[in-house]
Amino acid sequence: MGEEYTTAKTGRRQRALSEMQSGRTAGRPAAEWDKLGMLRILAKYARRRARDISRFCGAGQGATAVEFALIAPAFLGVLIALFQTAIFLFAQMALQTAAVQAGRYFMTGQAQNGGWTASTIQTKVCPTIQALMTCANVIVVVQNYSSFAAASTSAPQLYSGGQPVTSFAYDPGTPGQIVVVQLVYKWSVVSGPLGYLISNLPNSAAEIMGVSAFMVEPY
Repeated sequence: MGEEYTTAKTGRRQRALSEMQSGRTAGRPAAEWDKLGMLRILAKYARRRARDISRFCGAGQGATAVEFALIAPAFLGVLIALFQTAIFLFAQMALQTAAVQAGRYFMTGQAQNGGWTASTIQTKVCPTIQALMTCANVIVVVQNYSSFAAASTSAPQLYSGGQPVTSFAYDPGTPGQIVVVQLVYKWSVVSGPLGYLISNLPNSAAEIMGVSAFMVEPY
């Protein structure tokens, strides 16, 4: 009986193969048979690889390194931007403090009576800013006006035709006049990895300025 069953099974396989080669099997075209066979092969392959896929999905080795590599550029860019902005604002505050200090020298007539020059002002305010800036590179601009309405606190032009300006106004004024003192500095900027840049001058520099406006007292 076993031999008969085996013989019958073999016969069915041979008939199925013959029908497939002739273009029909169990009422299906040969093309459909090929598609079904391909799907069976893919399903069988997927079952074999299911264990490898599940192991890959559950693997945690090196995950921290991969995650850090993905977020490192953005993290470093934000960190550099925050650090650079904080130092920039701190330098701006220090320069403003120095400008107020310089303004008092002119408001009381100390600078006028002493015949102080721009270099003298640089030396006087240097202790306030020397931790952050090169004192000799601080630009001192002093202008006088007849009234506060006429006074201008706009930043001076540092470049003309692509070349740096080397001469600036220095008019201390007399009692009763309005004087505007400006201390200007070209702050070097380091560009971040994400393109963050606060420079507004050539050579990756940013202009920072401290301003003091007042009326000169009688002296």
